[in-house]
Amino acid sequence: MLAVDMMRYSQIPEAKMAIVRSDLDDILSTEFTESRLPDPRLMGEAYKNSGDGAIIVLPAQHLARLVDPLLANLNAALCRYDEQRLASNPAIRLRASVHVGPLTPGHRGDAINDACRLVDSSVVRQAMAAAVDNGSFLAAVLSQTVYERTVPAGRTPRLHQRQLLTATARVQGKEGFEKPCRIFVPSVSPADIESYLTSTPDQPAPSESPAGEEADQRRSEVRPVVKQKGKASGKARVVQVGGNYITGEGRS
Repeated sequence: MLAVDMMRYSQIPEAKMAIVRSDLDDILSTEFTESRLPDPRLMGEAYKNSGDGAIIVLPAQHLARLVDPLLANLNAALCRYDEQRLASNPAIRLRASVHVGPLTPGHRGDAINDACRLVDSSVVRQAMAAAVDNGSFLAAVLSQTVYERTVPAGRTPRLHQRQLLTATARVQGKEGFEKPCRIFVPSVSPADIESYLTSTPDQPAPSESPAGEEADQRRSEVRPVVKQKGKASGKARVVQVGGNYITGEGRS
């Protein structure tokens, strides 16, 4: 399963939210297809729009491709989007988690709760600051189980162990949640990512600091603007996802 969450989505003006949400759906659809994965828009209840992101549940046979090539493809697509978007539209930066585990009918179970907690963990929020400062648009966290079943197992030809940082995922306010994981930020070394991490989950991520916002502004000032018409596709949906689970046909 893949969970994605947009950075600072709640700060986008309401009039722009549908446009940005629709653009994210388009990017996910295109890059899943490019990565030889099922199109999320054709997956029914296995694809849930969570407002500021999405939760996608696939059969376990697709696990390796969720890691490689999808994560790198998503980052490349977000880079292209940033080069072409209207100056008045915000960039799309994503935190992502990849996890695997059994689910009961209705997509309920600890595995999907953990996927949502991983994408909300302090370590990937802090890694997002490394992405912002180094020109990447995605920070991903792999659960230890996903890592073991894909990267050292030789199922990710373009992604290697040396590109991943070993870390521990914790979530503020969830004292019982502490999971080993691996962090991946495209084009950013593990050593550089590590310099952004703090020792406790209570420490705000550097990307949320005024300095991080100033860095965003500097990048937007030097970014070449390509004139194009921005519009919503009409396909954006807002689905309330409560309790960190999804309804639908059971998969793992």
